[in-house]
Amino acid sequence: EITSLLSLCGGQFSGEQEIRVNSPFWILNIPSEEMARGLMKRTVCAKSIFELWGHGRSSGELYSSLKNYPTDKMLPYLQSDSTYKIQIHTFNKTLTQAQKIKKIDALEFLPFKGKVNLKNPEHIFWILEDYGMNPNDVPEEPIHLYFGRWVHGQRELIESYSVKKRHFIGNTSMDACLSFIMANHARVKPNDIVYDPFVGTGGLLISSAHFGAYVCGTDIDYNTIHGLGKASRKNQKWRGPDENIRANLRQYGLEKYYLDALVADSSRPIWRKGVLFDAIITDPPYGIREAPRRMGSQKETVKSVERSTENHFFVSSSYHLSDIFFDLLKFAAEHLVMGGRLVYWLPIYRPEYSEEIIPRHPCLKLISNCEQMLSSHTSRHLITMEKVKEFKDQEENSYLLDGQYMPYRGHNSFREKYFSGVTKRIAKEEKDNQK
Repeated sequence: EITSLLSLCGGQFSGEQEIRVNSPFWILNIPSEEMARGLMKRTVCAKSIFELWGHGRSSGELYSSLKNYPTDKMLPYLQSDSTYKIQIHTFNKTLTQAQKIKKIDALEFLPFKGKVNLKNPEHIFWILEDYGMNPNDVPEEPIHLYFGRWVHGQRELIESYSVKKRHFIGNTSMDACLSFIMANHARVKPNDIVYDPFVGTGGLLISSAHFGAYVCGTDIDYNTIHGLGKASRKNQKWRGPDENIRANLRQYGLEKYYLDALVADSSRPIWRKGVLFDAIITDPPYGIREAPRRMGSQKETVKSVERSTENHFFVSSSYHLSDIFFDLLKFAAEHLVMGGRLVYWLPIYRPEYSEEIIPRHPCLKLISNCEQMLSSHTSRHLITMEKVKEFKDQEENSYLLDGQYMPYRGHNSFREKYFSGVTKRIAKEEKDNQK
């Protein structure tokens, strides 16, 4: 998420520090404080951002680094008419109050001229200490120390968009935090057009609209698109008269960004050639809570005929996971703008996972692959891809022949594999209870 936002705002990781996955502290090069604040207003993974004044692998290195920091950059925040306080944050270790005071007193060489105000200071400075990631082997001294001026921090975004308070929800409504992460991976910006081919109740549209993008989507379920049928909320039997995607966006003051939602089959071509989206963000059905479906032919079994409200009939047939992702990548290759991004969730049976099973397309470059654990044997990967090559009709056939998407076929039985673990756990619990 941070890497995507940096590329959007023009920042980058510090040349002296690579991305350290096993550290909660990252050094970034950001051109201005305004950009830093803009990044913090969007991210849901980062907690705070600081203007770095000094850092080192020991207290001595930290103090030496601080003494070399330009005084003219410090002075605007250390004036006699200002107020300040210094706080300490330790990762993987707890310090006593006496230890904290001792570390703060050691910074007396800094030219602070203002008054200390612990309740409402104008400027807040932090000492950040990293004691590593292993709680069973905590070093006596920190492995890295940082000191800087606190610039901005926010975590209210997630709470204000919580699904618990949302007007219209479904069985698989996306968590607000994950929705914003997906929009950030897609680098959604004002006036973009964002599309979700499995829109459901529109949870992914909300986060994109929050960032100023115009949003639209499709779904095969007539009742969901029109807000009809049985409700998913506890203690509510039927959906109300105004439970729909538009009402969700209206709830957050984002209705002006809502283009429309269509009842359509994502496996069928419904868009004319030349329709381009800036981003495609989606969470396809895995077959756990919602069945993956597509339109079938009239020749298919009568049992598959489903009836929606107001006498809408359609014939549905099973839609294999491998086909879902093949169609999704082909659609993205054809309908994304150059440099546009596709962000989607890929369900994985962990014992069979390897990098090779990630679906590929010659027009799309894999940007990131992030895992979210679902159980001991299943997970889902957040896949981010970027369009790097123009789509041509003949590429469709070459892509079918090269077999790059074939390895994922083994996961068409993801539902059975997912519930196999649940079945084994229930059997084990029953056996233990009998003892």
